[in-house]
Order: sequence, then C-alpha cells, then structure tokens
Amino acid sequence: MSREVLPAQLSCERPAEFRGEAAVLDLGGVRVTRAAMSPLRSRRTAAMIRRGDPEQYQLALLLKGTTSLSQHRNECTIGAGDLMLWNTSRPSDYLMPAAGGQVRVRILALPRKIMPLSSRRLDRMLARRIPGDRGMAAILASFMSSLDDHGSECTPQELRRLETVAVDLVTACLAQHLDAEDRLCAELRSRALVHRIHAFIEQNLGDPTLSPPAIAAHHNISVRTLHHLFHGQGETVSARIRRRRLEQCRADLADPVLRGRPVGAIAARWGFSGPVLFSRAFREAYGLSPTEFRALNIKDPRAERSAE
Repeated sequence: MSREVLPAQLSCERPAEFRGEAAVLDLGGVRVTRAAMSPLRSRRTAAMIRRGDPEQYQLALLLKGTTSLSQHRNECTIGAGDLMLWNTSRPSDYLMPAAGGQVRVRILALPRKIMPLSSRRLDRMLARRIPGDRGMAAILASFMSSLDDHGSECTPQELRRLETVAVDLVTACLAQHLDAEDRLCAELRSRALVHRIHAFIEQNLGDPTLSPPAIAAHHNISVRTLHHLFHGQGETVSARIRRRRLEQCRADLADPVLRGRPVGAIAARWGFSGPVLFSRAFREAYGLSPTEFRALNIKDPRAERSAE
C-alpha cells in the first residue's frame, strides 16, 4: 500500500494472520477502491506526507466492521453503512480495532483540485461520521455500491461520465452536511437534483402512479422545471421511466428462478398498468413479445428431460 497508494505506517496485532484484498476502478481522475482486510492501524505523519502525497480527498463507505479516524483535531468512529472523509495532505490516524472483525470498505479518491467546495469548508468535514441511511448520503452510498457492482461493465466513455456524477454527488452530500448548498453553482445544484430524481425513479418503478407530475410534486418543483432538467439527458422523464421498467421486466423474464411467474405479474411488479400495454411496449423496445423473449432465454426443464 505504501508503494502503490501512499506512504503510511501500517501495523496489526497479529501480522501472521493478516489477510487482505483490494481492487481498483479508474474513472479518470477519480478512483474507486474496493477493499476487505483484517483489522489494522494506518498512520500518516508529516514526514510521510512529504515523501508522497496524491493530494486527494478520500471518502470511505464502510460495509462491514468498525473504524475510527483522527484528523485535523476531529475524531469519529463509524460502523457499517456510514461514510467519512479524510485529506491525504494532512496527518491522520486510522484504526480498525481487532474487536470489530474483518473490515469491508469502498473508497472514492477525488483529486482536491476538482472539488468545487473550498478546502476551508471541507476541513470541517474531516473525520466526521456521515450517516449513510438518509438524504444525499444514502444516494451517494447507493451510487458507490453500484459502481462496484457494474463499473467493470462500462466503456471508457461511460466511466468518464460516471466520474462527473461521482464528484457531483460527493459535493452535494458534503454541502448538505455543511449547510452550504446555497453556495453551490446553479449547474451543480441542478445536476444534484437530477441525481436525486433518478434515485427516486429507481425506488418507485413498481408504483403505477409514478409520472412526471408525481415526481415534480415530490421534489417541490413544477412539471415544466422537471422537463427542463431532463432536456440535456437524452430522454424525457416518461421515456426514462418506461425504459427502466422495461429493463427490469426483461431481467426478470430472463431469470430462471422466475420461470413460473406469469408475464402479467412481472409487468405489474414494475408498474405497467396492464399486460396489453406491456406487451406492446416490450415488442417495440426489443422486437419480441415477452413470451417469445422468455422462451429464447430460459430452457423448459421438461423439454430438456425429454431430450435426455
């Protein structure tokens, strides 16, 4: 880690039993790290910072275990589902206590120069627990997990777009906790609002009443403003809802575990008001009826037994 990431003094109570693994996804300037490891302590002194410093803010989402961080006169302890921020250019003391067991974490490494908020403001967020179960922090935590699950499937162009999303979400989350949202530029506030709307759509795809008026009302904006926000998204609000519903139905229809579930039940699960409307939309999108698509993607076990 000292050689490939940044110089640090690492120690643990039982070195012979230490186990760890890590993987990195590059979005461009931003890096996403997935790590699992035995408990350890990591300290960065001023001398180590002079030896090597990537000049980053690093934001961690803890998935398992317990960790404590001390930096810039702040201290915090976080558990699974929480987030915390640190600055690689300041001395720090990071502890994973042995009593907490193995630690699993996702880390976003963001160059300091690309962060819209001033370092003076961000210093107030160093080594502070950020609960990841509500507000912008919950959306950011969900995004970080999705990056780990699906980032490897993305093209280089898509990864660069995700870098912008990552910076926007981190900035919006920190600004919310700093009560500094009004200081963000209008463009950044708009992008953060779009991310919140996307998350709301994902969470409510199964609701047949999900519509532009319902989305606008939930976010206290006009329908006209909502459509304006989506003007540069490449699809309208209604088109996004329809596309994501169809993609979820398509995934269910290709799932062998759901072989016995009726097509109409799958359509209803994802918010389609009736099987006729669903079948027409599915054929327009994929060139096959839902039944034809399922037959091509899932083998009938009775036919397989007959062939044997």
